[in-house]
Amino acid sequence: MTMSDMTMLDGMSDGLFDAPLSDPDSGTGTAVLERTETKTETKKSDDGDADRFAHYVSKERMAESRLTGRPVVALCGKVWVPKHNPSDYPVCPDCKRIYDEMR
Repeated sequence: MTMSDMTMLDGMSDGLFDAPLSDPDSGTGTAVLERTETKTETKKSDDGDADRFAHYVSKERMAESRLTGRPVVALCGKVWVPKHNPSDYPVCPDCKRIYDEMR
């Protein structure tokens, strides 16, 4: 450091940087704003019991889901991990309508 650098640092420390720290009780500080936090919990059901319908999913995706345990997406947009026999449930009306439109 040169003498001019030291002078500049000394000049800075005597200036604005010391002002807030010189008197901590001078009215400046941190205020705390209180905010009530609300959490909305959504119930995730991977067992297909949320709505009792059999949905249309491609055979390849269904086989992949059985091997990996990953969820599938039906034509109607429902996302779930299939675990039940679809023949035990009525066909989802939205899936059926979309399937019929695709034909």
